Amino acid sequence: MKFPSKSVASGHIAMLIFSLLVSGSFVLGSIIANLIDPDLVTFLRFVIAFLLIAILIIFQDKLYLMKGLSPWKSLILGALISIYFITMFEGLKTANSTSMAVVFTLTPLLAGLFDLIFSNRVMSIKVWITVIIAAIGALWIIFDGKFENLIQFKVGFGEKLFFIGCICHALYASLIPKFNRGEPAIIQTFGTLISGVIILGLFSNEKIIYSSWFDFPIIVLFTISYLAIFATAASFFLIQYSAIRLSSIKVMAYTYAVPIWVVLLQIFFFNQFPNKITFIGAFIIMISLVILLFNEEG
Repeated sequence: MKFPSKSVASGHIAMLIFSLLVSGSFVLGSIIANLIDPDLVTFLRFVIAFLLIAILIIFQDKLYLMKGLSPWKSLILGALISIYFITMFEGLKTANSTSMAVVFTLTPLLAGLFDLIFSNRVMSIKVWITVIIAAIGALWIIFDGKFENLIQFKVGFGEKLFFIGCICHALYASLIPKFNRGEPAIIQTFGTLISGVIILGLFSNEKIIYSSWFDFPIIVLFTISYLAIFATAASFFLIQYSAIRLSSIKVMAYTYAVPIWVVLLQIFFFNQFPNKITFIGAFIIMISLVILLFNEEG
């Protein structure tokens, strides 16, 4: 089996880290979902992440590269990712983590479809089969290895809402390489973040202005900081770095690693150990990710 190039391999490593950061946002997000408005969470994480990225760009003396950004393309990316984050937190208010995870596992297939439409990238049958196998592993964990749990699944308002967000997330990942005009990932990330700040500032200005900012619990402030630094600034950079090096279907395939990281986080922080069903599903997912890593396609 042929090893991937350094560029492709770095894209896979970046997405593995991305999946870890995303799992943390799900765990923390479920804790604060009913403590703060989703618009406020998303706005704050964008503002903080925007400032961090701006400082980094100035420090690296890359301000001159900003002129290469397309305002309307940045606005589209900013709108798509804003919708995803808002629907995620709004969905967590009424939906349980199991049903939300099921919806989230649909994003790789959606990304593959958008990839074909916008970039005319045709993935091999091998890659599609691998992604489907990974999805089965994730669903095995989600439904506790019981077919009757799958049959009895009913989609509620929160799940439907988050599905719209997942469509936006998949479309976002597909449009990144399409919209990129050669600028570094950090510059494209900056454009996306500032667009998100502008959009949320315009549509949620009353919530932002009249919220009791000093009354939020410590866990809310901690979560917002984590979301801004790791699940927004770092994740944006990682996904945009990877999307230029990998196809969208491969980028989104790493969403299937999220259940594995969630299990590990629960063990480490809450001392909750998984059962053998979870281990079986995790093993299936890891096999699929390894196959993707060593696949010869980009």
